Amino acid sequence: MIKIAVLGAGLVGRAMAIDLSKDYDVTSFDYNDQNLALLAEKEIKTVKKDLAEKGAVASLAADFDLFVGAVPGFMGFATVREVITAGKNIVDISFFPEDCFELDELAKSKSVTAIVDFGVAPGVPNLLAGHHSSTMKLDTYKCYVGGLPAERVYPFEYKAPFSPVDVIEEYTRPARYVENRKLIIKEALSEPELMYFEGVGTLEAFNTDGLRSIIKTIDAPNMIEKTLRYPGHIEIIKVLKAAGFFSEHERDFRGMKIVPREFISDLLYDAWKIKPKEEELTVMRIIFEGVENGENVKYTYDLLDKYNPETDTYSMARTTGYAATSAVNLVAKSLFTEKGINPPEYVGKKPDCVDFVFDYMLQRGIKYKKLREIL
Repeated sequence: MIKIAVLGAGLVGRAMAIDLSKDYDVTSFDYNDQNLALLAEKEIKTVKKDLAEKGAVASLAADFDLFVGAVPGFMGFATVREVITAGKNIVDISFFPEDCFELDELAKSKSVTAIVDFGVAPGVPNLLAGHHSSTMKLDTYKCYVGGLPAERVYPFEYKAPFSPVDVIEEYTRPARYVENRKLIIKEALSEPELMYFEGVGTLEAFNTDGLRSIIKTIDAPNMIEKTLRYPGHIEIIKVLKAAGFFSEHERDFRGMKIVPREFISDLLYDAWKIKPKEEELTVMRIIFEGVENGENVKYTYDLLDKYNPETDTYSMARTTGYAATSAVNLVAKSLFTEKGINPPEYVGKKPDCVDFVFDYMLQRGIKYKKLREIL
């Protein structure tokens, strides 16, 4: 049986380990005892390990056939590099800020298949971008996505399924999008717009740096991704940002050295933490416009997924984790064998792989509604 190491046992890492354990020999690694205990209850093998230590991941390589990366973003690049250097295949959802293609030559030299950014977003929209760019002359790509609590609680009306460090990174890193083939760079949280989603209501969308690799890999004149939150969230985050809480510069405070971003991340961890069995949801709309078989067409994909009380699995863990485990299965079953760094859009160029991913998610109750319109 194929042996898989899942690196990280957080909200999404746990969902992936549980899903993969049905068909593979899975071991989960994390430094957090509580995270590991939750998996041990499911009779999944766990090992306490500080994955941030240099060489920690490489030391595991000999014992596993395939790796799954679910560590925080600031650890992601180094983690993927260690796995590749060891000559092992990996599917990663750490969404690290570095350019993934910096590892492409190394991966090819090691004959490694590395699939990166394969979650709900980045992930599924990129997969579809690769698919539609292969079947039509793509003019416009838009993606709107957000994870939200079902109950709106003042002031943030938000809960973080990921580490607050990664969310703050999303709120501070300059947002890139493409307009008339020109790369546009705007401040994160900028250019808000209100949008209505059935079953959720009105949400506000704002710029974040979500396009990632498709800026380089997809040929389309117009491409943008925006994050969704309940109306009012932007202003609260802007206040924290303006006050300096997101600064990475060390400050002297009463004889102590503190980094504001680290301090506020610690505070927000409690404020944004999802409570046990708390209902939350994932909402996403992906739009493609262009020319297909001589017709001006528009494809719209809508997703509304909610916390599953039967399996006690949060929506963001489901939608991100099961997208990633579908990719793990593509590699494990040798359905996708391309060597090097492979963002989801590369996988999307293979129709059989696209069908496999959506069938896999549908079997787990994740339903994307697809609409094709002639413009």
